[in-house]
Amino acid sequence: MLLVAGMMALLACLQVAAAPATYSGEAPVTSQSEAERAGALKSALADVVIRLSNDPGILARGDVASAVADADKYVLQYRYRRDNGIDEASGAATTRLVLVAEFDSSAVDRMLAGLGLAGAGAATPVDSTPVERQIWISGIRSADDYARGMGYLARQSLVRQAWPLQARGDGILVRLSVAGGLDRWLETVDREGVLRVNSASPPLEGIDATLMLSP
Repeated sequence: MLLVAGMMALLACLQVAAAPATYSGEAPVTSQSEAERAGALKSALADVVIRLSNDPGILARGDVASAVADADKYVLQYRYRRDNGIDEASGAATTRLVLVAEFDSSAVDRMLAGLGLAGAGAATPVDSTPVERQIWISGIRSADDYARGMGYLARQSLVRQAWPLQARGDGILVRLSVAGGLDRWLETVDREGVLRVNSASPPLEGIDATLMLSP
C-alpha cells in the first residue's frame, strides 16, 4: 500500500517533456568507454547519412566524411543495447553490445543541405503526426522500477509525451503520445529491451497494449 501511495504521488506530478524529432543510427561496440563511444557516434551518424542519401559510397567524399566526424554536434542522446544471439559455428550463446544514437533531424537536414544532399532519398523523420494511446506496464514492484520505466519513456525517441494515470498491483496505466503510430513504437520498444511487449491488442477496454518492465 505504501508503494502504491508513493507511486500515485509521483503520478500527480510527473510529466514527460516532448522529445525533438530524431534520426536513429547504430554502431557495434566492445565497451562503453568514452574513447570508443566517440568513434561509435561517428559510425552511427555515418549510418544515418548513408541511409538518407541512399548512397553507400557517400563517405568517400571528403566534405561528407568531415561532417560525419563532427557527430557530437548532432547527437541528442545515446544508449547501449545488448543483442543476444547464437553463434552459428559453435552453437554457443553470444552477446553483442550496440550503441544506439539519436541525432537532431533538423540539424542533420541542414548539414545535408549544406553538402548538396538535401532531398537525395531522404527518409521521413520520426516526427510524423503523434497518436495518443493507453498502455499497461507490469513488473513495477518498487519505486526504482517505476523510475526506470518512466525514465525510459522520457528518453525514448518516439515518445512525445507520457501521462501516468493509475497504479494498481504491480502495474501502471500510462497514456502516451507517440510519433509514427503505436505499432511502430511497440516494435522499437521491444527491440530496445527495457520494456517487453506482452500484447499489442489486449482484450482490455481502454488499454491499447500491455508491456512488462524487463528485470
